[in-house]
Formats: sequence, structure tokens, C-alpha cells
Amino acid sequence: MTTTDNKKDGILSAAGVSYVIPFILITSCFALWGFANDITNPMVKAFSKIFRMSVTDGALVQMAFYGGYFAMAFPAAIFIQKFSYKAGVMLGLGLYAIGAFMFYPSMLIGSYYPFLIAYFVLTCGLSFLETSCNPYIMTMGSAETATRRLNFAQCFNPMGSLMGMYVAMNFIQNRLDPRSTAERALLSDSEFAAVRDSDLNILIGPYLAIGLVIAVMLVVIFIVKMPKNGDTNHEVTFAATIRRIVSIPHYREGVIAQFFYVGVQIMCWTFIIQYGTRVFVAEGMAEQDAEVLSQQYNIIAMVLFCSSRFICTYMLKFINAGKLLASLAVVGALLTIGVITFQDRTGMYCLIGISACMSLMFPTIYGIALEGLGDDAKFGAAGLIMAILGGSVLPPVQASIIDQKTVWGMPAENISFILPFICFVVIVIYGVRTYNRTK
Repeated sequence: MTTTDNKKDGILSAAGVSYVIPFILITSCFALWGFANDITNPMVKAFSKIFRMSVTDGALVQMAFYGGYFAMAFPAAIFIQKFSYKAGVMLGLGLYAIGAFMFYPSMLIGSYYPFLIAYFVLTCGLSFLETSCNPYIMTMGSAETATRRLNFAQCFNPMGSLMGMYVAMNFIQNRLDPRSTAERALLSDSEFAAVRDSDLNILIGPYLAIGLVIAVMLVVIFIVKMPKNGDTNHEVTFAATIRRIVSIPHYREGVIAQFFYVGVQIMCWTFIIQYGTRVFVAEGMAEQDAEVLSQQYNIIAMVLFCSSRFICTYMLKFINAGKLLASLAVVGALLTIGVITFQDRTGMYCLIGISACMSLMFPTIYGIALEGLGDDAKFGAAGLIMAILGGSVLPPVQASIIDQKTVWGMPAENISFILPFICFVVIVIYGVRTYNRTK
């Protein structure tokens, strides 16, 4: 944070103060939670195989993961209001590291549920991070460029996601025992235990490594002087603030839209593995090879997501945010229809294309919802992070459909994407209402 001679406000400066260094450090956190999000999505399939469970049971990973976001959002907001954004970031990193390190004792226990506890602790940390970092980034420059600045910072989130996907594919999925789910079901108890323990030993390695990275990041942010923007009012007026912000239509509706957006994102990125595995196995591929190829398609989707976010962030300079949001949601809904109706690789191509449409949505909904909230943005941010509960609630519903194998004479994997279609319709409505309000 340095003072500049040029007093003109910009995307990373305001009142002659440059926020480049703090912006880089906080933006790094976006990549770190992106890593956690997308190393976790393939684990639904991995845990289902390792512990010989249904897809629905495996989806408890997502329930624990995004349940942590929900549970800790408002406690995080109260903590940030009482102390500072920097304190919130540091506590978030600390919980993230603790949750990652908990994978080791979970592996020693050899049971599924300790891993769910570890995921929950880890994402309590992510809840602190997202509740702190998103509104913090919005203060690091002029108010007029806040939504663009948040979109720019969020561009680095999918870079972390790409790394998470790459690590999941090459350091977990490729190294797990190659036996299929059906073959594992035939193992004796002792044989199953040996395979399970070997697989868990492989699975925990990346989590322990990221725990060390997070610990280093915590020390760096502790040392560096950070701006105190938005940290002047430490009075906690929880009930009055909540009543005030929920009375604002664009905020209230933004929380609803964010719930459905996070739901559609997690469903598309989690169940692309099941969808692709069905398609590729039908072509004659072995199950593990089909899973790895599906993850490769998932990485392509994330590259498209990342590229599209940079493009859409630039387009926001010229196009109304609500109009662009609604347009992308319409295209996403149409592609989802393709995912449902096509039963070959064409459906996979449609599913990949959806990622390009989703790229703009989270930070844009977030920025629109927080417009004009001022110091209430800390609690407003908590409500939007609680909306991440959509990633906990909706994937198990989709998993329960997939477990039916066939629905209405079609593969259940295809029919299950009716849920993402509904989510896109909700986002279209929010985008249109935003455009009508701001045009």
C-alpha cells in the first residue's frame, strides 16, 4: 500500500493510495480456495469407490464441504466487524490449514466420517476467507470500479481450481487402485481394508501439502501491513444490520440467485465425472480410464471458465452487468438442455460449454448485491457466503437422481441435469431484474 502522486482513482487505487501489494496477497487467497473447491469435486466419486458407497453417500463430501461455508458465514462477519478484514483472512487461513492437516488422523482411523469433519473444518476456514476477501477487494480502489475489481480478482480463483483438478487427476485418481466399483464389491473384508488403506494414503498427500502452503501464506499476511479500509466501525449491531440489508430487494434477491448459482456450479463440476464415465464406458472404456478422461474434460471446462472470466470482465466495461448476466444464463440453460437430451459425447461438449457461461456469475451477482451497502457489506457478504449452501443442498439431490440409474427411460445422469437448468432460470430472472433496475 503506497501513496502515489496521481490522485486520480483507478481500479487499484483511490485518493492517491495504491493497493497493488495488498491486492496481490488477497487475490492469492482466491486461488487457494479455488484449489480446495476443485480438488474436492472429484472426491465424491473417489470416496464412493474407496468406501464402496452409493453416489448419494459420496455426495456427503459436498454437504460437509459447503455446510462449513453456511455455518461459519455470520460468525465470520461478526468477527470481521469486531476486529478487521486482515484478522478474518488470517483466521480463515488457520482453519484451512488445520482442516487439511486433519486428513492425516482421518487416514489413520480409516473411516469415512472423520474426513467429513476435516472437510467441515477446512471450509469453516474458507468461509472466513471468502467473507473477508470479497468485500475487502471491493474497498481496494474506487467505488465505481468495485465490481470490475472483484471480477478481476475472481479471475485467479479458477487458476487455483485448475491446479486442484490437475492434482486430483494426476496425484489421486490416476494412482488409486484400478479396480472398478463392481470389482471392489467382490473383495473380502481383509482385501477391501488393504485396498482402502492404500487408497487413503494416496488421497491425503495433496491435502497435507496444501496445508503447508497455507501455513506459509498465513505467516506472510501476518507480516505485511494491510489497509484498514472498512475497518473503522467495530460496533456489532447484528439484528439491526440484518433487518436493514434484507429490506433491500437487489441484495435479498442476490442471495437467492447466489444460492442457485453455486448449486449449478458444483453440480456441473462434480457430476461431470459420473456423466462422462457413463458416456465413455458405453463406448467400451474401462471405468478408471473413463473417470480420468472425464476429469480431463473437466480441466478443459475450467480452462474455458478461466478464459471466459477474463473476457467477461473486460466486457463489463461496455455492457450492463445485469444484461450480461442474464444473457449468459440463457445460453447456459440452452446448453443444459443439450446435456439432458444428448447421450453421447455431444452432451459432454455441452456440459463443458456451460463453464464459459458460469464464469461471470459469482462475482457479478456478489458485486450487484453489495452495491450501496457501505459498512453493512461485511454482513451482506456473510449472507452471500451463506448462499454457498446451494453447493451443499443441491448436489445430494442430483446424486439421488443419478442413483436411480434410469429415469423416464433415459440415463439418470442426463435427467439429473434438470436441476442445473432450473438454477439457470433463476439467474436469468435476477439478471433481467437487475438490468431493468439499472439501465
